[in-house]
Amino acid sequence: MTTHTTPPHVPRAITEPVLAALRTADDAGRPLTIVEDPEGGAPLRCCLRRSAAGERIALVSYAPLRRWAAETGAAPGAYDEQGPVFIHTEPCGGPQSEALAFTRAHRVLRRYSRDGHLLGGRLVTPPEDFEGALTEAFADPEVALVHVRAVEYGCFLYEVRRP
Repeated sequence: MTTHTTPPHVPRAITEPVLAALRTADDAGRPLTIVEDPEGGAPLRCCLRRSAAGERIALVSYAPLRRWAAETGAAPGAYDEQGPVFIHTEPCGGPQSEALAFTRAHRVLRRYSRDGHLLGGRLVTPPEDFEGALTEAFADPEVALVHVRAVEYGCFLYEVRRP
């Protein structure tokens, strides 16, 4: 008999209230610029999937640690950074699956403390167990948050909070 269990580490897409704000002005203060994706394949941080050809998307500047710190009262100081992320230009309903997204490639896991300071990072290389790497990260009681990032450009993909 097979039992289904929910993974202990759930990817967190950018939430709709934050997306609504980013659609007005991004975290660098720039207005939204809408494009029609000619080829598809852009990693969308609102729904944790890749775009389809012809979808209307935007590339915005996003400060994930700043947004998390505003919720938790953390003070990340110099670790507050912003970078480019692709989002839908209209509400999309968010992720359609609990499965970890964008994990079948080289990824970096950046670990952060409760005060928002960087505790270290780890490269995860397929076929290495991605879920196991997250479990290892959260085995450190100081880790409150993990950012999953692309290796190629260092871009933020999504966050995982302590279960």
